[in-house]
Amino acid sequence: MALENICGFRDTSVHREWFPADHFEDTATSYHLTDLCNFGLRRLNTSGTNRGIPQDFLVPPLPNSGPFHHRPSMAASLANNSGMVRRPFPLSHGTTTLGFIFQGGVIAAADTRASAGGLVACPAVHKITPIHSHLVVTSSGSGADCMLWERILAREIRLYQLRHRHRLSIRGSAKLLSFMLHPFKGTELCVALTLCGWDEETGNANCAMRSDDCAAADCSLDVVRRQGVTSRAHSTSPNSGPRLIYVCSDGARLQGDVFSVGSGSPYAYGVLDGGLRWSLSKEEAVSLAREAVFRATHRDAYSGNNVDLFHITALGWSQRKREDLREEYYRDMERREKIAEIRKRRTASEDSG
Repeated sequence: MALENICGFRDTSVHREWFPADHFEDTATSYHLTDLCNFGLRRLNTSGTNRGIPQDFLVPPLPNSGPFHHRPSMAASLANNSGMVRRPFPLSHGTTTLGFIFQGGVIAAADTRASAGGLVACPAVHKITPIHSHLVVTSSGSGADCMLWERILAREIRLYQLRHRHRLSIRGSAKLLSFMLHPFKGTELCVALTLCGWDEETGNANCAMRSDDCAAADCSLDVVRRQGVTSRAHSTSPNSGPRLIYVCSDGARLQGDVFSVGSGSPYAYGVLDGGLRWSLSKEEAVSLAREAVFRATHRDAYSGNNVDLFHITALGWSQRKREDLREEYYRDMERREKIAEIRKRRTASEDSG
C-alpha cells in the first residue's frame, strides 16, 4: 500500500481494473486532493525532481466527501445513507496528554489509561508514538482512529524522505496531516494529535542523506554534541529548533509553546501555568510534566495508571522509563505529611517562645 506511489502502480492497467475512477471521485466536479498535498508541484508528470512519480492520496469514499463547493450538510448525508452503522451507545473519550517547549527542547507526557465510557479498556496503552528520530506524536480521541492516522503520517513522511532525500519539516508534517484530515470533517472521526519535534536545517538534512557527504554530516553532529542542546535552542534560524503543533480531526492546525489535550487537560493546565518558564532545566521540566499528569489523573476519572514521558532535542528523542502513578500518589502523601509536621513544630515553638 505504501509503495504504490513509489512504484507507479496507480498508472498500470491492473490498478484501473481493480479500482475504477468512478468509485472514488466524480471526474466532472471532484476536488483533487493532490493539489492540496503536493506542496506546489502542480505538474507532476513533467517535474524532474520526482522523476514522474505521482504523489496522490487515495481517500476512501465518504457520505459527505463531495466537492467542497457543493458539499451537502451532515443532516442530509445521514438521511441519504440509512445504511450507516451506528454505535449502540455513545462512548466517552478521556485522556491526558501534554507538551511544552523550554530552553532544553520539547517535553511530551501522557497517561496510559484507555477508557470506553465508564470502562477501563486497557491500563497500559502508548499514547506517545515516535514518528521518526526527531518527531513524536501525542494522541487523544478514538484509539483506533489515532493509531491509523499515526501510521498514515509516518508512511507519508517516509515516502517524502525517499523522494526528496531529506525529512519533511515539523510544520510541513502538520500541514500534511491537516490536509489529509479535512475531507473527513463532519464524520465520526475523532483524532487530536500534538506533534512534538525538532526541526533541523534543510542543508544539514540533505547533507546527511547523501553518501558522498557523510564526513561533513559526522562533523556537524560532533559540533552539535560539543555545543550542547541549550545553544541549539537559542538558534536564530527560523527553520530550525523545537516545534509544538496541534492538529485535530476537523483540519484545525495550531502552533504554540504549550498544549494539553484531553479530559484531564484543565487540571494539567493549572499546574503548567503555575510552573512553566523558558529557563527550566531538564530535571525541572521532567518534574513539572510528571506533576501535571499526576494532578490530572488524580481528578479525572478517564485518566490514570502510568505516565510516559519523552524529551526531544537536536540529537533526537529519548524516552523516560514508565512510572506508576500510584507511587507518585504515595510520595505526594508523604510530602504533605512532612509539611504538616514541620508546620506543627513551628507553631509549637512559637507558642512556647
